Amino acid sequence: MTLPSSSKPPVSFGTLTAQALQDILHDGNEIAVLDVRPQGIYARSHLLLAASAPYWRLELDIDHLIPRRQTRIVLVDADGSESTQAAAKLNLLGYDNIHILQDGIEGWKAAGFELYSGTNVLSKAFGELLEEELGTPHIDASELKQRLSRGDNLVVVDSRTSEEFEAFSIPGAHSLPGAELVYRIGEVAPDPETLIVVNCAGRTRSIVGAQTLINAGLPNRVVSLRNGTMAWLIEGETLANGRVQPAPTPRGPSLNVARQRASLMAQRAGVTQLSSEELQALTLQNVTVYRFDVRDKQEYLAGHLPGWRWAPGGQLVQATDEYAATRGAHIVLADWDGVRAQTTAAWLAQLGGYHVHLYTVEAEAQHTLDVGPETRRVLQAYPESPEWITPTELAELQKYGNPEVIEIENSVAYARRHIAGARFIAPHALPAYLASLPPHTPVVLASTDGTWARSVAQALLARGVAVRPLQGGTLAWHQAGLASGQGRERLLTGRDDAWYNPYVFDTIEERDRNFNTYLDWELGLVAQLEREPRTGIDLKGSLHAPA
Repeated sequence: MTLPSSSKPPVSFGTLTAQALQDILHDGNEIAVLDVRPQGIYARSHLLLAASAPYWRLELDIDHLIPRRQTRIVLVDADGSESTQAAAKLNLLGYDNIHILQDGIEGWKAAGFELYSGTNVLSKAFGELLEEELGTPHIDASELKQRLSRGDNLVVVDSRTSEEFEAFSIPGAHSLPGAELVYRIGEVAPDPETLIVVNCAGRTRSIVGAQTLINAGLPNRVVSLRNGTMAWLIEGETLANGRVQPAPTPRGPSLNVARQRASLMAQRAGVTQLSSEELQALTLQNVTVYRFDVRDKQEYLAGHLPGWRWAPGGQLVQATDEYAATRGAHIVLADWDGVRAQTTAAWLAQLGGYHVHLYTVEAEAQHTLDVGPETRRVLQAYPESPEWITPTELAELQKYGNPEVIEIENSVAYARRHIAGARFIAPHALPAYLASLPPHTPVVLASTDGTWARSVAQALLARGVAVRPLQGGTLAWHQAGLASGQGRERLLTGRDDAWYNPYVFDTIEERDRNFNTYLDWELGLVAQLEREPRTGIDLKGSLHAPA
């Protein structure tokens, strides 16, 4: 199959040297730095303030990452070559203030500036800085095990998402995702003499979670579990699977106390409150406004303000770059309880880089709520529409033909289970692979629900190559009970497509090696931050917290 060259539309962009970009990163104006390489490649080496926005996913991700079309955007890749294609696509999608980092990360490195590995780096470095600057206390896994065995007066609270908790958790722990800690802690630890141990899978959310309760002025002794469930497993302990152990919803005096504690956190961090009129006026200005509902998923689904996105508070602090790529933008947070938005806002204000506000949901607004998941807009860069193929049609084609079936979304999920006979190829490698196929080979692309496959098929069709996306994606295929396989044998692009977290392993030896490498990386982030001219982090809201 030979790929014809695509007709290139006029591209409008400027070029910035590494020094010029460094000079404007903190000039007070909005800026979004996007790394357009695949996430797995991005995770190996990237700029601290660059958000991952792979070229082949721009149609899916750009609207929620950068909702304002006039935002100043700087594109980054390995050497500057891929960014030109990304600029062309963004022009088609309506973005018109685009710049390219000259010579990409190679130029950045040559200028003597720092590069980082990993994902959500600034948020994770923030956690490490909290522990170093504030002395967030911790407990080792071995001591926690001894205390649990003795039956000491303590509770373990897990600050990860409820989905992560259900996948695995420390036996007996309660699920209190980050923003839920101050809100619900009184329900699981009403005794001020109870020791509270906050854990996560590694370090960041344990540290931030413990410091949240300390900053809130809890009378209890609060500690983080040093190195989280990684340390728990290295110690030879086991984790529970499939548990759902949420804390009760606070009522009456318990809720009032939580509100008072959260309010003090927000006040110390200098978070501002917006009225309905002020919020409306802000949205009419030529600025970016992100509006996030930070309640839990079920509450959001049951009813949320029209146009407001869901971002559980703990994750918004843990992975800010995945929700709001425009630094210098306004972030407005809301809840229904007066607790979760305030604690989340307090941390975002200290993380820096945004104007952070609170919005109180007025009673009358609760009569005009949207129900269900947030609306994610998939933009259209190309007008052509590819032809869908249903799972049943593909199964028939596999019986009587020899189609090339390619999964593109996530190589970790592919290794666990995939369409029988399918290969995995990350989209950035598709053009070269398709060009190597015999002419007229039928090609079917599959993503999780079909959305991304359709978007990639559109881009290929614009280049003159007709491939068919699988309608309903791998979800529909597996739900139909059609043949599946597993393993990495036909995975052709390695780990380029995604960041592999330390919990992806085949043997205990590999697991422990992954854990130790990851923990050493996190511990080294503070030293890297010291080489940054400026990060925006300001711990003013924590330095005067109660001891």
